[in-house]
Amino acid sequence: MKTNFPGLRLRQLDAALERWRSADLPQRPASGWIRAIREGLGMSATYLAGSLGVATSTVTRMESSEADETISLATLRRAAAALDCELHYAVVPRQSLEKTLDGRATALAREQMAAISHSMALEAQATSPDARDTQVRALVDALRKASPRALWKTSARDH
Repeated sequence: MKTNFPGLRLRQLDAALERWRSADLPQRPASGWIRAIREGLGMSATYLAGSLGVATSTVTRMESSEADETISLATLRRAAAALDCELHYAVVPRQSLEKTLDGRATALAREQMAAISHSMALEAQATSPDARDTQVRALVDALRKASPRALWKTSARDH
């Protein structure tokens, strides 16, 4: 008997991501977190530079690169540690992964059914909208039971 570990992993990841999606997280300050926290602590750039073992100009460049969104995660992690902070990093989907997969499967199913329906209509064998919806749902179910990778190998009008 094959267990559904990929499905379990997907549900666990969705649950973890939902906490991030539903959290009321603050927006990054325009000047960046490093500078905002450093200034909030009343800490000079020179003091932070000493903690990091770098020149003051390096801290200035670091703060600028964070504000410009070009800072590396490694640099951000070092600065966070020097400020006695934790770095929390996440890529959070706008909707659940299940909904994304369902949406992708539905788009592919509709695309495939449109081609079939067009051919059938040309042959005066058009199906009713209800019958097409039933066929699309059955195709979505079949696509979802297959490997999720298969959903991303074909077009769906190239997203």
